[in-house]
Amino acid sequence: MALICKRCVIDGRVQGVFYRASTYDQAIKLGIHGWVRNLPDGRVESLIQGEAQAVEQMIDWFWQGPAYSDVVSVQCEDESPLDTDSFTVTR
Repeated sequence: MALICKRCVIDGRVQGVFYRASTYDQAIKLGIHGWVRNLPDGRVESLIQGEAQAVEQMIDWFWQGPAYSDVVSVQCEDESPLDTDSFTVTR
């Protein structure tokens, strides 16, 4: 199984709307490893690793987000694979 890893920054109304908690739930559902955190400028950043199809599904989900979010952009870049087998929410 080939894993890919992406660092994504999500912009819009993504803080204070349960974006990180919802990202965690979606990552667990898709078998994604990595982390998600708020950035000081109001954006959310996430490092996601998994099978290519699951990572693409996660990126698609970033555009949707939870009910009260309003995503205006999702920018992702390739990253080196992580040495982790979990997904965490950080501050």
